[in-house]
Amino acid sequence: MFIRFGFEIAIENTVKLPLLLALSPHSSFRGRVIGADRVRTDPEVQMEEFLDPFENRRVRLEAPVGGSRIWSDNVVEDDGEPDVFNWNARQHEVSHLPPETLPFLTASRYCESDVLSDRAWELFGGTQPGWARVQEICNFVHSHLTFGYKFGRPTKTAADALREGTGVCRDFAHLSIAFCRAMNIPARYASGYLGDIGVPPSGPGDFCAWFEAFLEGRWYTFDARFNTPRIGRVLMVRGRDAADGAMITSFGSYHLKHFRVWTEEVAGGTSESELEALLESRPHAPALTLAMAGTS
Repeated sequence: MFIRFGFEIAIENTVKLPLLLALSPHSSFRGRVIGADRVRTDPEVQMEEFLDPFENRRVRLEAPVGGSRIWSDNVVEDDGEPDVFNWNARQHEVSHLPPETLPFLTASRYCESDVLSDRAWELFGGTQPGWARVQEICNFVHSHLTFGYKFGRPTKTAADALREGTGVCRDFAHLSIAFCRAMNIPARYASGYLGDIGVPPSGPGDFCAWFEAFLEGRWYTFDARFNTPRIGRVLMVRGRDAADGAMITSFGSYHLKHFRVWTEEVAGGTSESELEALLESRPHAPALTLAMAGTS
């Protein structure tokens, strides 16, 4: 199957603005991408792409004074299979974990597993170690938190989400990660595209956060917000938590004027040439002209 995915973000700023972006498919993503697999801007500016310590594809640029449009539009070939489910996946003893998983076993900025340790063992200490334990964590987080964009804020941690009982998708991921780590299960944050493929529509397009837990020698995808295997994830970033994979890091202030994300299945039988034509047919809006207060 083919999935069209992309974003369009418009900002305005009164001074030159250094930006650090994490808006590209992850370097480990193996799906075949059709189209220009890169961030683009109007007006065009010089950009530098590099890999960070979590192998996320980062882009560094300087937005000029005025208005800027940042966007990308691609098609990816996907196998159409839902997230892998392995009820028999076992939990490793800490002493047997691969060294590269250990950074995902301790507390981090948004996942204070040390603070939540007693609560985690109280809730999940009686569960079967392994997949069943991670699934029970997902079940609890899914039922305990109420989703809503009004509940999101950049400083909200896993402990805050547990106490308040609310959050956005990243809070569902952070609380699950913190509980897993408290139970000695390596867990890491993940974010990317996730459309409503095979499920009822869930609302306007947006980026989505989930998490991965290390069991039986590999990383498995879990998603406490939806709590069911999903089709068509396009991974963008991984890290200890959202601090390691912020979509936009700005070194100065700006106003967000427009934000749009799309992740849509393309009709079956569409050829590659037709897909390329589809991408080319998208109306490329000219560089945005935004009124700037206090400037001529």
